Amino acid sequence: MQNSEQIWQLVDDHRREFEDLSDRIWGMPEIAYTEYSSVAEHTAMLKEQGFKVTENLAGIPTAVMGEAGEAGPVIAILGEYDALPGLSQIAGIAERQPVEPNGNGHACGHNLLGSAALLAATAAKDWLAATGRPGRVRYYGCPAEEGGAAKAFMVRAGCFEDVDIAITWHPASMTRVDEGLSLANTRMDFHFTGRASHAAAAPHLGRSALDAVELMNVGVNYMREHMPSDARIHYAMLDSGGIAPNVVQASAKVRYAIRARDLAGMLALNERVKKIAQGAALMTETTVAISIMSAVSNILPNTPLEEAMHQNMERLGPVPFDAADRDYAAKIQATLSEEDIRNDYRRVGLPVRENTPLCDFIVPHDVKGEPMIGSTDVADVSWAVPTVQARVATHAIGTPGHSWQITAQGKAPAAHMGMVHAAKIMAGTAINVMLDETLMARAKRDHQERTAKTPYVCPIPEDVKPPIQPRPKAA
Repeated sequence: MQNSEQIWQLVDDHRREFEDLSDRIWGMPEIAYTEYSSVAEHTAMLKEQGFKVTENLAGIPTAVMGEAGEAGPVIAILGEYDALPGLSQIAGIAERQPVEPNGNGHACGHNLLGSAALLAATAAKDWLAATGRPGRVRYYGCPAEEGGAAKAFMVRAGCFEDVDIAITWHPASMTRVDEGLSLANTRMDFHFTGRASHAAAAPHLGRSALDAVELMNVGVNYMREHMPSDARIHYAMLDSGGIAPNVVQASAKVRYAIRARDLAGMLALNERVKKIAQGAALMTETTVAISIMSAVSNILPNTPLEEAMHQNMERLGPVPFDAADRDYAAKIQATLSEEDIRNDYRRVGLPVRENTPLCDFIVPHDVKGEPMIGSTDVADVSWAVPTVQARVATHAIGTPGHSWQITAQGKAPAAHMGMVHAAKIMAGTAINVMLDETLMARAKRDHQERTAKTPYVCPIPEDVKPPIQPRPKAA
């Protein structure tokens, strides 16, 4: 318990500067592979705190790594700082009002995620220095989690080869250890090319790429009845071919996200979707070019690390929200539906608690609900090294992910409180691993047993490179 209290105090010693870091990142929302200002802030903080810094990690200019300590085990703490498009929102209010129309916004809380991870790494660094124990802590600043799969590229580049344990977290409405479930996911582009012509005078001479996209969508919709019930497929039009209805569209492009419970299932669905695209091209006498933008694996759980993290949560207790925090959260809940709130409880397997706008409890580790499964590139790290992830309450119960309400709550005192709490949980788990050699051995054995029959295969083809975006020109 003494070591826990020491590491928690080290977190508190730095909390103000990292709350400020989180707010600065909130104010510069940058989407996948454009996080040049955000990574500069994290790099400056790493240097200020005395970390040895490696920039341009895996050849990605918006990825960074900081290391401190000597010899001993290597503990990685993973952070993120990318935002989402179209979810700009003024902070601290409970009505839809963007800062910038159609602007970016931190609607998944990654401003908090990266700042708390770096705070935890800083506390662990200070603890190593104070105790003189052997060990190294690394902070990995990871861009492009939202669809860009940066961590998968980083794993493929060997960035985690000498890491013993990886720890991370995600802002949430409930405080719990992550259930270790996610869907493998591929983002694949289908670019159809046809032939333009006058849609009235010579329609017979045209070959519509837009028709091909529409036929592909119909085919995929029919396939939904004949795929696993926990698989997911969604799409977005990238290019519909133009705005003139009297022109046969010669070019059209659609992006598909294809998800399945495991990598093998996803790869099988990929091939089926490709066949549908090829059939659509055949029917319309167009051609189709297929390219993978990004891909991630399904997450691999680790029971010993999950148990250790839950013990830290229990020792620390729930996030200590106050009356003002609960009042603002209640105003946010007023913008939600009852189903939004019920859904949050259902996914963790607990009955609805009335008049509880913020999570003032810890979800028991042995209670399982109906998880609503998404995808994350943390999964690829989990195949490379034993990995554990916390979910810590930073926003009102019922708040949907990727919503303006998340952005609105991203600078609130409750968000700061949850962020600091998450840093304590991660830092506590990190020193548990350093102090308890049997815990690390059990975590590694659990990982080896899970990967023995199904070794890791990177879901991104070797010829696919990170879709790095150019640095914005100075104003």
